[in-house]
Amino acid sequence: MRDGRRLASRIHLPPGAWASVLECLCARFPMIAPAEWAARFERGLVQDTEGRPVPIGAAYRSGLEVHYFRELADEVPIAGTELVLHADEHLVVADKPHFLPVMPTGRWVEQTLQARLERRLGISGLAPLHRLDRATAGLVLLSANPATRARYQALFRERRISKRYEAIAAPASGTSLPATYVSRLEAGEPFFTMREVAGTPNTETRIEVLERGKTAWRYGLEPVTGRKHQLRVHMAALGIPIRHDRIYPTVLDESPDDPQRPLALVARRLQFIDPLTGVERFFCSAFPLPLE
Repeated sequence: MRDGRRLASRIHLPPGAWASVLECLCARFPMIAPAEWAARFERGLVQDTEGRPVPIGAAYRSGLEVHYFRELADEVPIAGTELVLHADEHLVVADKPHFLPVMPTGRWVEQTLQARLERRLGISGLAPLHRLDRATAGLVLLSANPATRARYQALFRERRISKRYEAIAAPASGTSLPATYVSRLEAGEPFFTMREVAGTPNTETRIEVLERGKTAWRYGLEPVTGRKHQLRVHMAALGIPIRHDRIYPTVLDESPDDPQRPLALVARRLQFIDPLTGVERFFCSAFPLPLE
């Protein structure tokens, strides 16, 4: 949703004990100063689903859908260029650089894969079909047509799509590979992290060694499930955290993006049978991932 030099992001308010919508948004996005949130409410830049301004004292309710606008004058350009590997009336496949968010969130609005592709391709309403961390480079599928979107979403829900990642990490000297790693992941603390807990596993990753270097190995990762940060948590749990990971196993202080030290993780390959045409689709990321 665009409004001149503004773009609306959407959030369903998470469960919590906040008294107001304002308090919830301040807690959910701590990188944005409370005074800035208050100013957005006062200028009508926090709205309900009908486009009506939400009062600054509006009561919090779990699950409430809120649209919030931010002005773009201070948005810093993100280096790197996305590659368009495929585009038709139903589907867009892009190869995204490190540090570029897929969708508008927090401090990023125009500097996102979705917004860049909409401008570049002249398509309004592109919708990502799956997650890819801002820190991760590689392949992203986006729906260009709401009428056929569910057909492509089903590929992920029904596990009819093959996903292959590559990662660089320390040698797994104490781990027998190839192997399948399973665990149960739930939201952690801080809120943007995930953690392993006891209970029935809800994540599964197949891990193998693709190349052995002197100080690092190249790993092939195939997520059977698709939980947030799954690959990063599993590699850290095995004692081989992905190179330059600033969250797992330890959350490091926030610092500017360093193009010389990106997270060494690339969504390398996607393969599936197109649900509309029956044609086999295969895409491969071109972003490099040096071993040493």
